[in-house]
Amino acid sequence: MQGYFWQTMTTATDQETIRNNEIPVDFESGIIRLKEELNAVILAHYYQESEIQDLADFVGDSLELARRAAATEAEVIVFAGVHFMAETAKILNPHKLVLLPDLEAGCSLAESCPAPDFKKFRELHPGHVAITYINCSAEVKALSDIICTSSSAEKIINQIPKEKPILFSPDRNLGAYLAKKTGRKMLLWNGSCIVHETFSERKIIGLQLEHPDAKLIAHPECEASLLDRADFIGSTSALLKYVQSSGQKKFIVATEAGIIHQMKKSAPDKEFIPAPPDANCACNECPYMRLNTMEKLYLCMKYKSPQITMFPDLIERALKPIQRMMEMS
Repeated sequence: MQGYFWQTMTTATDQETIRNNEIPVDFESGIIRLKEELNAVILAHYYQESEIQDLADFVGDSLELARRAAATEAEVIVFAGVHFMAETAKILNPHKLVLLPDLEAGCSLAESCPAPDFKKFRELHPGHVAITYINCSAEVKALSDIICTSSSAEKIINQIPKEKPILFSPDRNLGAYLAKKTGRKMLLWNGSCIVHETFSERKIIGLQLEHPDAKLIAHPECEASLLDRADFIGSTSALLKYVQSSGQKKFIVATEAGIIHQMKKSAPDKEFIPAPPDANCACNECPYMRLNTMEKLYLCMKYKSPQITMFPDLIERALKPIQRMMEMS
């Protein structure tokens, strides 16, 4: 990838040897021990498997995790999430070791927006402010004016002068939702999340008929037709807060199913029904997020690998729009 690279300290053969000879039976105790030895913090996204969420020092959405990464005093950051999240942590902590359990844990949104194409997009619209969703590569961040998350985007857009045109990338569904909510005209990049686009409106209507007492709650990365049916729309953290405070007892949850673990923990007396995909598959689970496992988490801490290494000039350029996000949100 242009401008930055991944660094890994163990080969495939090494990993196979590790699995055959050195894997502990109890990953949890091994991870806790290594965390103390490394002076590490484990940050996990809501979409990680439940065992990782329960072990993490902090679980949150992209904005919350960015803030935690910026504030941590730990020497090592272990990011149980996907690569753009680990990149963000490295940008905010260039002199700290940042580990990602699986380098293949990418993001369909980030992949839909290659930096060279985004650069051309910007050049075609030189008078626009580029507000870019955090689900993008470090190179794309460096080409942007302001980074946002689903929980901060509306607040940031409302601070842009109304006469200033906006480019919003890379999620077209989130961009369309924000344009409708803020009344701003925005040029949208044509990207989408493979999980949030897979929810079946037909099957959700069936669930609503089966459970008329359930509220449909949805992430704004979902398609407009589904959002139009939702009783509440919000980021992962907003969805979690909503079910905690709502007097409702049953919810159909249209976002990645990993958030339901935290919903059950915080509201054990309530029922949560995952929104079904169109196919008969586990497509409401992000395949990238689920690449991280307890075994990989243990191994990355034991061998301090794979680690995120980025060129200093890229860190410097990508930091500015992230700092603007932190200031404006």
